[in-house]
Amino acid sequence: METALYLPVKTFLETAGYAVKGEIGGCDLLGVSEGEPQVLVVCELKLTFNLELILQAVDRAPVADEVWIAARVSAKGKGRDADRRYRDLCRRLGFGMLGVSDAGTVDIIVGAVSPMPRTNPKRRSRLMQEHKKRRGDPVLGGSTRAPLMTAYRQQALACAAVLAGGPLKVKEVRVGVPEAAKILQGNVYGWFERVERGVYGLSEAGRAALVRWPQGQAGEHA
Repeated sequence: METALYLPVKTFLETAGYAVKGEIGGCDLLGVSEGEPQVLVVCELKLTFNLELILQAVDRAPVADEVWIAARVSAKGKGRDADRRYRDLCRRLGFGMLGVSDAGTVDIIVGAVSPMPRTNPKRRSRLMQEHKKRRGDPVLGGSTRAPLMTAYRQQALACAAVLAGGPLKVKEVRVGVPEAAKILQGNVYGWFERVERGVYGLSEAGRAALVRWPQGQAGEHA
């Protein structure tokens, strides 16, 4: 699965100086550099280099300073990673290519060109905010079937954990979760129950969520 490529590529980008998290805004990996100006790098994963991987990179280009694509290298040397035309296309588009071996070694096949022109600052800003607010790195890049542990879901779980002992006033929940009022009133997941004005408790769905995602507050891979 594509998730098997995530940790080797994450380690590679972290070694290059990026704080990397998975599955943010549809991007398999999103890395942000320290210091100013911040550099935003996106990497998309596939088991093999193909056209779909290029198209995903094209979609990410308007919000990223660097775009990389990563896939397993062909053991027999007959994959797209060995195709000069494919590599030349990445060079023309400014995309970097990373080859991942079966042993987890990551090698640069084509270097990324940075900076790339950005044409969608609002979308870029949303990605940066999600990366900043998400605690830890709870989602493996390349995940497609399970609900994602977004920053909002993490905060909702934090509210649920506080309410697990019984109903509380919003201001009491807000001590640990600054955006508690919006989360409790919005009740997007149906985890909370309004007991009376300004007081909320935990629904059965909320208790089930705490059992399903015990690692949610820690923000690390399960």
